[in-house]
Amino acid sequence: MKNALITGINGQDGSYLAELLLSKGYTVYGILRRKSVVDYGNVAHIKDKIKFIYADMTDVVSLINAMRISQADEVYNLAAQSFVATSWEQPIATTEIDAVGVTNMLEAIRLINPKCRFYQASTSEMFGKVQAIPQDENTPFYPRSPYGVSKLYGYWITKNYRESFGLYTCNGILFNHEGERRGKEFVTRKITDTVARIKLGCQDCLELGNLNAKRDWGHSKDYVRAMYLMLQQDEPDDYVVATGETRTVRDFAKIAFEKVGMNVEFSGEGVDEIGTDTATGKVVVKVNPDFFRPAEVELLIGNPKKAEEKLGWKREISFDQMVERMVSTDLALVSREIKLAGSL
Repeated sequence: MKNALITGINGQDGSYLAELLLSKGYTVYGILRRKSVVDYGNVAHIKDKIKFIYADMTDVVSLINAMRISQADEVYNLAAQSFVATSWEQPIATTEIDAVGVTNMLEAIRLINPKCRFYQASTSEMFGKVQAIPQDENTPFYPRSPYGVSKLYGYWITKNYRESFGLYTCNGILFNHEGERRGKEFVTRKITDTVARIKLGCQDCLELGNLNAKRDWGHSKDYVRAMYLMLQQDEPDDYVVATGETRTVRDFAKIAFEKVGMNVEFSGEGVDEIGTDTATGKVVVKVNPDFFRPAEVELLIGNPKKAEEKLGWKREISFDQMVERMVSTDLALVSREIKLAGSL
């Protein structure tokens, strides 16, 4: 039986990864930051199966303590300030967590158990202003936000600890991966939540930023399998995990509306573009300039060939299935909210 330590365990990826590792017989430890109210987030349904440790990515002493307590054979570093917009508002905090925090975790491993295997959650945002299409493990990086820059430091320090100290460290360069457990501040979940509210009559319009931004979207449940597989190989390496398909934000919204039986047609350009429900003539999508990034990332599309060939990884949930799962979940959640409000 192996021990695994997951940072960011109560997030989307952490919860799916915890479920996967538990199913394989691991003893799972999860790091939580101490708050006035305990927040188990997405692992509330399995909290009794997880051993929680209070620690913080900015406090190396607490991470050393977490390594001593967990005696981890594998560490999955999923903790991050992961919202790009917030990284512009809190660039220093983002750097301390997403960059320096990785070094803190690696130091804890080096000092307590250098045989422990380490996974670093890298991101397609490191490619930013893309230098090649599609992007793979050899594509030059050009991050376009404090988040992307901080993650790039985490990527390189992970490689440096592998090459300098002989640690088993891997970077998973994961492209956008979504799911029913995604936070509502992210555009995909914002779309599915708002579509559900519009369908159920408790919201009129969905406001979005750059409708032309293109992303390579997969489901988180598929992507955590790739994380696990990376740490099971004989030699450590870095891998792009993606679908090899790209769609615009506009495409995502249109398909989400289709899942609730609404046909939305788009017209106009730039900030004047609107999406209209063809059945009622009502405007259900508007562009809000406040949601544009200071430096836009226009196109991300990954080449997962290396992960597919060397890890034997393959996605199982299609884009269409992912959107349907997200919309169905949000319809149920919003319906429950309405019922609760009506009973008060």
